[in-house]
Amino acid sequence: MTASPSSSAQAAREALAVRLQHLRKDAGLTKDLSARCGWHPAKTTRIQKGDAPPSDADIRAWCAACGAEDQADDLIATARAVDSMYLEWRRLHRSGMRKVQEGWNSLHERTRVCRVYVSNVPPGFFQTPAFATALMERITAFQGTPNDVCEAVAARIARSRFLYEGGHRYVVLMEESVLRFRTADPDAMRGQLRHLLAVMPLASVSLGIIPFTVQRMMWPLEAFYLHDDEVAVVETLTAEIKVKQPRELADYTKAFAGLAEMAVYGGDARALIKAALDALE
Repeated sequence: MTASPSSSAQAAREALAVRLQHLRKDAGLTKDLSARCGWHPAKTTRIQKGDAPPSDADIRAWCAACGAEDQADDLIATARAVDSMYLEWRRLHRSGMRKVQEGWNSLHERTRVCRVYVSNVPPGFFQTPAFATALMERITAFQGTPNDVCEAVAARIARSRFLYEGGHRYVVLMEESVLRFRTADPDAMRGQLRHLLAVMPLASVSLGIIPFTVQRMMWPLEAFYLHDDEVAVVETLTAEIKVKQPRELADYTKAFAGLAEMAVYGGDARALIKAALDALE
């Protein structure tokens, strides 16, 4: 079990800080580094501890002060990779949600097997236009970001084509709560639940539902997507986190296996969806 879903990003941030520390030590610099860079010593301390992400200019100044200009480009590339591991939604959505949805589509296009666990809402590739619109309108209002919901919904719904194209496999686990939460109005919820019943028979889809009443082997978690065992994308309230460390990927794989054992499939899963539909009548 990991301490935090953002630990991969923090570990990478600290590894970058260690590389910068080694440059300083190899150059024999202590307090002189801050003076050479033209900033307060407290900034050097924050960067060395991994508390403050260095900008491109900071890294170039650091390398120049250490006589290691030849390492600047590599360190900048590393810093940008670290920065992409933990991205706040408000930053991602600063110009609206459409570009983020298109980026997700590109990732799904490259993915052969996507294992998904959700405890709040259906994954985007299962969402209907009405449900996606209701959800995205609430997210936009909560975050206070530009409203391009119509374009973002179109980009999200386009992702569903991978269910039909072949070459992609979606193994999805849902908590029963996903079926019951009134995330949209009753008509949109009915349409969404009926759509789940419609996609269940697809050859590309395996859908399991974890009942309320099951004896828990794994506690409910935040939504995560495992893409070909190469990256896990974890969705929190405030950020998208990309986990790439092998140890953490193994933890998510293990958690998914435990959640899968608690789920019901086929007729039992359809019965839970139909019960949620009946509750809307």
